[in-house]
Amino acid sequence: MEIKTAAFIMFILFVSSITNAQSKELTADNGIIKVKLDLTRGGAVKYLSLSDDDRNLVNIHDEGRYIQQSYYAGKTLDRKSDGQSPHWSPWSWNPIQVGDAFGNRAQILDSHKNGDTLYVKLTPMLWDMNNEPAEAVMEQWTILKNNILEVHNKLICFRTDTIYGEDIARSQELPAVYPISELDNLFCYIGELPFTNDTLSNPTVIKLSSGFWGQYNNVTEHWMAFAGNDMKGIGVYNPQCTKFLAGMYGEPGHKSAEASTSYIAPIKKEVLNKNSVYEYTYYIIVGSIEKIRAEVYELNKIESK
Repeated sequence: MEIKTAAFIMFILFVSSITNAQSKELTADNGIIKVKLDLTRGGAVKYLSLSDDDRNLVNIHDEGRYIQQSYYAGKTLDRKSDGQSPHWSPWSWNPIQVGDAFGNRAQILDSHKNGDTLYVKLTPMLWDMNNEPAEAVMEQWTILKNNILEVHNKLICFRTDTIYGEDIARSQELPAVYPISELDNLFCYIGELPFTNDTLSNPTVIKLSSGFWGQYNNVTEHWMAFAGNDMKGIGVYNPQCTKFLAGMYGEPGHKSAEASTSYIAPIKKEVLNKNSVYEYTYYIIVGSIEKIRAEVYELNKIESK
C-alpha cells in the first residue's frame, strides 16, 4: 500500500511538473515556422525560427528585448524619488509587455491556444519604475500563416494619474522587434516607386553607441528586414508606417541570449490619453529578403482592398 501511495505521489508530481512547464509558454508550429510566447514575460514573442531550424532569430537578453508591445504617453518626468531608474530618467508613461528595467515582469491574466492562434492578456509594467504595474491591460493575438506571423495588439488604458498630462503626441514603437545580431544586414525600400520591385535600399547599420538608432523616413513599402550573409532573416511589416528606427547594439555575430542585438521598430506618432484604447496589426515574415518582399506585396494587396 505504501509503495502504491509513493508511486501515486510521484505520478502527481510528474504531471504537475509537465503542467508547470507547459504554463510557462505557448507554442505553435505550422510546419513552416515555429513560435514561442513567454508566459513568464507577458506573453511576448521569445522564439521564432523555421520549423526545421533550431536557431532562435529573436534576442531575449533582457526585459527590454523580445518582440513586444511598448507604448509612450504624456510628459517625460523625473520620478527618481518614487523609485525610477536613474538610467531611464526623465521618462514618460511607458507600459511594456515583458517587464521593467529592474527585472520585474508583467502578470498574465489569460492565455490560450486555438489551432495556429495564440492569445495572451496581461498587466504590463512601467519600464522606468521599480515594480510598478501600469494602469492598463494589453492583449495580443499571434496567428501563424505559412511563413508569416500576423500579430494583432491592443492596449486598454485606465490611468488615474495626474502627473503625465494629456493630448501629447508621442512616437510609438509598433512594435519593438529585436532580431539576433547574427542578422546584421539591413534591407528596405526607400523611394518614390513602392510596390514596383524598384531597387532595394541596403542602409549602413547604425550602432546605438553613436547616440541613437538609425532613423529612416519614406520607407514607402512599410517594411524593414535584417538578414545574414545568406540573405535570409526576418522582416517587419506595418502598413501604417513609413518611418522606422533600426540599428544594432554591440557587435554582429551574436545569438539570442547575448547582449548584442539588432533592432527594428515601425514608428508612428499617436496620442494615448488616460482612457485610450489603441490597437493595430503588424506582420513578421521569415525567409529570404526576396521572399519577405514578395509576401509584403501580397499583404499590401489585401490591405489596399
